[in-house]
Amino acid sequence: MAAHTMLPPLSPLSQYINTPTLTFFIMGVIELEVAFDKSETLNFLKHSFRPLNKRFSSAIVTDEKGVQRWKKVESPIEDHLVIPTFPPNLSPKEYEEHLEEYISDMYMTPLPESHSPWQVHLITYPTPNAAGSLVFKLHHSLGDGYSFMGALFTLFRKADDPSAPLKLPTMCSRLSEQISSYTKLSNMAYRCYYTLSDFAKGILGMYLEDDKHVLRSGAPKVEYKPVNIASVTFSLDDIKAIKNKVEGTVNDVTTGVMAYALQLYMKRVGQEPINPVATAAIVMNMRMYRGFKSLEEMLKANIWGNHFHFVSVPLPMTSDLDNVDPLDYVTGSKAEMKKKMNSLGAYFSSKFVSLLGSLRGTEAAAEYIHSNLRNTTFMVSNMCGPQEKASLAGHTLKGFYFTVPGIPQSLVFSIVTYMGKLRLVAASEKGFIDSRVLNSCVKEAFQKIYVAAMGENPLKIY
Repeated sequence: MAAHTMLPPLSPLSQYINTPTLTFFIMGVIELEVAFDKSETLNFLKHSFRPLNKRFSSAIVTDEKGVQRWKKVESPIEDHLVIPTFPPNLSPKEYEEHLEEYISDMYMTPLPESHSPWQVHLITYPTPNAAGSLVFKLHHSLGDGYSFMGALFTLFRKADDPSAPLKLPTMCSRLSEQISSYTKLSNMAYRCYYTLSDFAKGILGMYLEDDKHVLRSGAPKVEYKPVNIASVTFSLDDIKAIKNKVEGTVNDVTTGVMAYALQLYMKRVGQEPINPVATAAIVMNMRMYRGFKSLEEMLKANIWGNHFHFVSVPLPMTSDLDNVDPLDYVTGSKAEMKKKMNSLGAYFSSKFVSLLGSLRGTEAAAEYIHSNLRNTTFMVSNMCGPQEKASLAGHTLKGFYFTVPGIPQSLVFSIVTYMGKLRLVAASEKGFIDSRVLNSCVKEAFQKIYVAAMGENPLKIY
């Protein structure tokens, strides 16, 4: 390729997650009070969405040296829109089941390589949660969750005043809240110890494997298997009440709920023992190492691309589930997360991955990331959404959520906040995990933790 025609390369991390070994996507579902029609969707994509970033008009090509690069392409906006047809005259509940099956199929369907790697699927059928939906599937090489959330905040408007943009979030449960709370408490000796420990565990993560159990099949190519999508929604006020009780963070509470739900599920389906070695791979936003003081400041900086790494957190477990204090799961998660936030292990591990890619190539770095993920039980990714009721191109949002196809695990959790609620979404391996039982266990875990903390039942679990 001649020098004057050289195209900008993908970042190293973006190349690692676009390989035969490892391919990540982001799938976002926007639930609407009034459905878009085809012409409205095409107009929105052409004039609002695609102009957000030049990568939305670029395809990925590989040069003669094996480097992945962006190439400007001209493609009709219609090539990016898919409108499925479901059977007519069904109930909203039946359409919800069809939509779940459709999203499961989308999980496994590759994106076309001839144009920019993203699609939008227009769902015009009502479900119990929405009159219609927009389902985005984007290749993760385009950018990470914070890239897309920052972009969406430029498109969202206040539902009651479409001329006004939404206020940016001032905190995020997994990010600024933790770093500001925990790093101030650390001293040099503890930080060095935890950094060395986490860095070593990251290297050994290629070889140290969680036990196989009813939420971790360990099956080869598990990321290509069909999934079920289920979600539970909690009041943020209820979560913050627990957070204040244990003097922790929102993240401590959600991680504790997931750990407790895991053990409740094991008991309900007859797993023995019910306290296997289980680890969560939690996504860390590496932008915060650049010195941002808040999520608002970070989003305004508009640092596009992939700037994330994974932190492995051992889950609190007990062998006596019948007599456990449910709050122990939250305090146990708090203790583990305090160590992680007092550590620079994630920073040095991300540098190690970059060095590995430079010395041994893209596939070696991809295999390192893949093995660290497949050896853990589940992944958790978190995003902060609007605090106010939002609209998109004049259509009011009832809710939205996201998930991350391509993770080599039987179970992937994603968390998003919107209008004072927190939605916990589980993408689970179909035929291996009973998603309805798991959803029930998540609700039971939260209720018992709330009662243990507050002495009464939570207001509502959706």
